[in-house]
Amino acid sequence: MNNTIVRQQVSIIERINHTAAIFGINFTVIIEPSIYAIASNIAEDYNGAYWEFYSLSNGGFYMVPYSKADYQVECENGFEGMLTADALGVTACLYAYSHLSFSSNVKLAEMCAGQYHLLRAYMYTHKESASILSAID
Repeated sequence: MNNTIVRQQVSIIERINHTAAIFGINFTVIIEPSIYAIASNIAEDYNGAYWEFYSLSNGGFYMVPYSKADYQVECENGFEGMLTADALGVTACLYAYSHLSFSSNVKLAEMCAGQYHLLRAYMYTHKESASILSAID
């Protein structure tokens, strides 16, 4: 049995349907803006970008700024380091999912808690997992 979690880029045509199937209207109203804000807060040199969307074979989802640049990241927990755009996306999504899992909207909280755990499972296979873990813990 293969337990490897793989990612697949969500096509431009499927982006709206894919995120709506997972998050409903919460994606465009709450989740997506939260991810952008977190990226801006933890990476001073991030100043907006087109983001690619990825589905995970375990049902998870994350998004990544389309960039070849590495980002200097500074988090409230004291972590400071360089992350690739992909690792920044994973980190920002994990932060957002964690934060939103404490929402008073029970459905949103449960959805975000579930996505947090699915993305965290994938994160352990990421080449920058040690840095991502340091940034989120």
